[in-house]
Amino acid sequence: MYGYPILCLLLPVFIKDCFGDDLTYVSGYFSKTPQKLSKYSWYGNVRLYHFRVPEDTVLVRWLLTVTKGSGSNCGNHNITIHFRSGAPPVINPINTEFANNTAFLPAQNLSLSISSGQNITLFNVSNPAPGDWFVAAHLPKDDGRIEHKGFSSSCSYFFQPQMFVRRAVDMPILEFRSELHRSVSSPDNPAVLKVFLPEYTSELAVRISGCDTEGVNAAECPLLLTLGSATLRRSTVRTVNCTGRASCTITLRVPPWETWIRVTVESIYVNVTTDFTISANHTVGCKPKSVGLTGDFFTRVSTNSSGLLGGNISVAVGNASALGNSSLSPDVLDNACVHSQPVFREELDVVSVRFAVINGPNVTVSSVAPTLLQFSLSSFTDSGGTLNLDLKLNQTNVTHGNATVFACLTARSPVLALNRTQTCATALSQGYDLRLNVVCPDNTSDCTNASATVMTSAYLSACIDDCGTYGECRLLRSYSYLYAACVCKAGWRGWSCTDNLTAQTYSRQMAAALLLTLSNLLFIPPIVVAVYRCYIVEASVYLFTMFFSTFYHACDQPGVTVLCIMDYDTLQYCDFLGSVSSIWVTILCMSRVKETFKYMLFMLGTLIIAMSMQLDRRGLWNMLGPILCAVLAMVAAWVYRGVKRRQCYPTTWKRWVFYLIPGLASAIIGLSVYVFTETDDNYYYTHSIWHVMVASSVVFLLPPRDRHQEPWGWSQKLCGYQICKNEKEELYAVT
Repeated sequence: MYGYPILCLLLPVFIKDCFGDDLTYVSGYFSKTPQKLSKYSWYGNVRLYHFRVPEDTVLVRWLLTVTKGSGSNCGNHNITIHFRSGAPPVINPINTEFANNTAFLPAQNLSLSISSGQNITLFNVSNPAPGDWFVAAHLPKDDGRIEHKGFSSSCSYFFQPQMFVRRAVDMPILEFRSELHRSVSSPDNPAVLKVFLPEYTSELAVRISGCDTEGVNAAECPLLLTLGSATLRRSTVRTVNCTGRASCTITLRVPPWETWIRVTVESIYVNVTTDFTISANHTVGCKPKSVGLTGDFFTRVSTNSSGLLGGNISVAVGNASALGNSSLSPDVLDNACVHSQPVFREELDVVSVRFAVINGPNVTVSSVAPTLLQFSLSSFTDSGGTLNLDLKLNQTNVTHGNATVFACLTARSPVLALNRTQTCATALSQGYDLRLNVVCPDNTSDCTNASATVMTSAYLSACIDDCGTYGECRLLRSYSYLYAACVCKAGWRGWSCTDNLTAQTYSRQMAAALLLTLSNLLFIPPIVVAVYRCYIVEASVYLFTMFFSTFYHACDQPGVTVLCIMDYDTLQYCDFLGSVSSIWVTILCMSRVKETFKYMLFMLGTLIIAMSMQLDRRGLWNMLGPILCAVLAMVAAWVYRGVKRRQCYPTTWKRWVFYLIPGLASAIIGLSVYVFTETDDNYYYTHSIWHVMVASSVVFLLPPRDRHQEPWGWSQKLCGYQICKNEKEELYAVT
């Protein structure tokens, strides 16, 4: 049971007396902070909000506010909003395929079109199911364009849901085998009641009788009788029109256990009072054999040779310990009308639970009575994962003919009796069917005593099959709620990355890996040119960039062609640091300042770049800042030289035409490709073009060596000391 503290000063509660049987209603208000919406490519792009609807709530009203930012790129987009009770919405905006043998229910959704600055929409749910509700919102499908931070001017959309509730604080309770007298006079003021269903209830019947409507024939009963609460899914609410009947009854077969069922009676006339009598009755079809207070379960665990969870597992009970292998309970096939098999719940991790059948994993089922296994799940802590159920037929006691073992997986109410024509869907209008083929004697009458052994395995996992080979299971958080989703790679799509409609082939993956890695070898010419012109520090930076860019892209591949020589984050950091540092040292080298001052700027700038990369690796100013500072230093140095020499610097037109202009053109082309044309589909060759253009620009932009230095003359200087080329020359002699 969840409590709702009353904050009299901070959150006032407004009380309103309604007309229907003097019920007292109170209002509550719940809000979430606005969040920026994203285009949809996987579930992590969804903005998920969790609300909890209190018990006895008769009306929920969501106020949905979408705010659009200002800008030239703000077009008209449809924002899709999904609602679901009990678990996060299962959505499929891009029409992908789910994995085989996966059961799911699509969520209720609505689409909001925003053309102005703000769109406010109301979404009402009458008689909502109490408990956890989830709201999810996202923009349309992602177009695959790679937007670099600071270079793109995409429009921002913010979404904020707010929930208003109206609940009854004194809702009448409908007791079994007793009658309540009520009256209604308008569709806006129905009579609302609730009835509690105990465990193993097989049927609920609610009856209206004694209708008395002023000015209407006694046989007329202008009422609508509704059973259940709305969850926005089919078959959660049953309604019957009592018009033209002296009395009417609504029956709910296989109702949910251990819960309150809402009963609502509405009048179809306005300002006409109808008096009636309402009653309820339930049927408990059968119960499993009692195991006693302590004797049966603990005695079996402590004295039998069977293990608690199957396999060689030791379980301590008091001063006793049981060790054994999987076996069956001796009273599974007794004369009870239903066999309840106890199930052990073991929490392994976040959104990870293992269920084990006591004395299992084998479960004996018969044609006489069903076998019931109950898996304990929490709607808050466990709803962010996926329940996996595996059934395997091991053996049977018959050898001829054909028969079927039926399994019915339901959320809250098990099917305790099925005939050959019924399924979960026909019996409950919900649930999922599983069938196992077994054999049966040729004489079908002999099937009445047939039995089979089924191996049962159930576990709750964060993602289906851990998202497979081409996916990664990621743990996500929305406020205090944890859930998981698959992010797919190499063109694979879907809830569990099993849709291969747009999947990349192995040759395509290999081509992408080779292009992105081998294109970095174009830095070899800049390294050779730098060494030839005695720019050893610059050559070292280019070598660092080439090495880490090569292995970063080898590790960054989305498919199976992956090679990681160290941690991915380390490779990415070194790649980004080397790229910006290469631009920094190249422009400073072009300024032709004194070496002492140049090396000081090299070191200071690299340290600042390293710090900024740690703060925000993809920030705009991490690249523009060093470029602008280096360009200012270069321009200042060139202007100083030009004023001092009274001529344009660089002095020769050949330097401009054959080196500077081609180098600048290569750099601008590469930057334009990098910023404006990259998408997820063309990344492998557009980013390779960026590598080629940047490396080519360095070859053109590096200045020529000093006149007094010979090619490859870098060995003449070491740590600031001059090394004499003439070996015969001596600075001093020792005798």
